Amino acid sequence: MRFQLTLATAALALAGTSFAQTKWDLPAAYPAGNFHTENLSRFAADVDKATSGRLKITVHANASLFKAPEIKRAVQGGQAQMGEILLSNYSNEWPIFGADGLPFLADSYDASMKLYKAQRPLMERKLAEQGMLLLYAVAWPPQGIYVKKPISSAADLKGVKWRAYNPATARIAELVGAQPVTVQAAELSQALATGVVESYMSSGSTGYDSKTYEHIKYFYDTQAWLPKNAVIVNKAAFDALDKPTQAAVLKAGADAETRGWAVSQQKNTEYLDLLKKNGMSIVAPSPQLKADMKKVGDTMLSEWLQKAGPEGQVLVGAYKKP
Repeated sequence: MRFQLTLATAALALAGTSFAQTKWDLPAAYPAGNFHTENLSRFAADVDKATSGRLKITVHANASLFKAPEIKRAVQGGQAQMGEILLSNYSNEWPIFGADGLPFLADSYDASMKLYKAQRPLMERKLAEQGMLLLYAVAWPPQGIYVKKPISSAADLKGVKWRAYNPATARIAELVGAQPVTVQAAELSQALATGVVESYMSSGSTGYDSKTYEHIKYFYDTQAWLPKNAVIVNKAAFDALDKPTQAAVLKAGADAETRGWAVSQQKNTEYLDLLKKNGMSIVAPSPQLKADMKKVGDTMLSEWLQKAGPEGQVLVGAYKKP
């Protein structure tokens, strides 16, 4: 009897070994209810199902594991196996990361996808040099201006305390004469409530998530650019997976990308309706404001091309190709 028990115990131990479970952490900067984070959770569930539980991915929302600017370094250094980053946050490191933060270069979902297709091979090469893979990317809805008072031109933004969350939004502030204040998404609600910020550019999604309508009553729908969140993976962690698990991650990532872009487009209308329902005025920009912001965009593109060098020329050339 004791011998049979020993055999049974050994068999269970072997079974446990053959079902070795791998656990990954996936830090993200946005709230659990944000559509990007919901998409990450669905991705993690798809991987769990496809691998029969062999790979468990835990999504850490709202900058709870790492703050937004720390996530890329955490993945690169293996502190997290994968993570979601706002690409334009890293434009000072490498200008190509910030291409989708250039105002009015790509100002629709179709244009944004075209820019992404031109950008992706360059980003894959750069991330590979840094020991990472680009799994997928999803655009935010188009960016508009949240502001406490009615505006008809860029001159009306002079001196306004303006939330900057990346180099591009800080540069816009400088060009229109606003005062840039660096505030990440997780801290935006508090910054609005305490008067640290009184204007910023972002999507309807961020405005709704942060309850901006409690503090600001105007949203100018400039549709200036569609920044992207990218999901990156530590290559050593990926290479340590068996082939079927790697395939499951890649398939779930491709599905998350397709789903994410569709949801972003659908949510854009929903978020603007929700802002309106909560007392915010959604305003079409005046011809003067549009012209002023286009001028800002032209200046920033020219500056960016100088910094980005030949790679930037290749990217813009590929994007502008009919």
